Amino acid sequence: MEKQLDALKDELRQALAGVENMNQLNETKARYLGKKSPLQDLMKLMPGLDVEERKNLGRQVNEFKNYAGELIAKKARELQELKVREQLEKDAIDITLPGKAFSIGRRHLLDQTWEELEDIFIGLGFQIAEGPEIELDLYNFEMLNTPKGHPARDMQDSFYIDENNLLRTQTSPVQIRTLIAAKGDPVKIVCPGKVYRRDNDDATHSHQFMQLEGLVVDKNITMADLKGTLRLLMRKLFGDRLEIRFRPSFFPFTEPSVEVEVTCFKCYGKGCPLCKHSGWIELLGAGMVHPNVLRGTGYDPKIYQGFAFGMGIERVVMFRHGIDDIRLLYGNDPRFLEQF
Repeated sequence: MEKQLDALKDELRQALAGVENMNQLNETKARYLGKKSPLQDLMKLMPGLDVEERKNLGRQVNEFKNYAGELIAKKARELQELKVREQLEKDAIDITLPGKAFSIGRRHLLDQTWEELEDIFIGLGFQIAEGPEIELDLYNFEMLNTPKGHPARDMQDSFYIDENNLLRTQTSPVQIRTLIAAKGDPVKIVCPGKVYRRDNDDATHSHQFMQLEGLVVDKNITMADLKGTLRLLMRKLFGDRLEIRFRPSFFPFTEPSVEVEVTCFKCYGKGCPLCKHSGWIELLGAGMVHPNVLRGTGYDPKIYQGFAFGMGIERVVMFRHGIDDIRLLYGNDPRFLEQF
């Protein structure tokens, strides 16, 4: 029996030498230690042996099991280490290869123009003012000389949260908030931000757009100050060859009110399809702050005067870059955005 067990040890060592994976190892283990192994055949002889022979056989069988278990465990560790080495070789990185280039994002054209406008006005001594997009009807309309039932509301009554709150239709409420907070001191601000109106979404209109408004209130402010400020702004945006002109208009919160036109930046006044052969492009609205607005925010209109203006940032972008559809600015199409 001892010779049989020694022979099994030799056979097991040879079998393990040819094992290449865990499946083969499990099969080898079952072949030498399983229920149908030669070891079990030896165990079946024990009932016919005397006490000493049974003890001797049991000892030898246990020694074989321990010996076989150690060999199998050692082989399992070798296979696991081999698997890890193969995986490391497979996942190895050649550090001499060139790296993968990552695409770098860029500022959206609207954001670029927004920041450029802010920089221009900061250079002129203006401060940047901001306010909530959900606004009180009081600030959005009533304190801007547009009471309930006023016909000027018809084009702007839009997205109401409740009876007294709505998505602001202009950034003018920021002017009201600033004037109230200033408590009679001079004010010189621009108010950029998103606004919302009841507009059809088409090539030139959107229910949401960006607006920049300006406000100056102080003593001895005249229409000449407004004209000089806007002339400088237009030349910064479109070049030194542009001129501006005012045409009478109506806004409830300014008096007098004007529509501001600039020389067509494509034909410089000669006439082309962009300006409809007029030589001029309407760009923004402006005017002198209405006395009712000054009075309602704590200013004496006999002492203080002011001017205000407002423009759509999308309109500036479209004119400067020859974009004919406002929806392109919100379409998130990389082919369009990467041009700027």
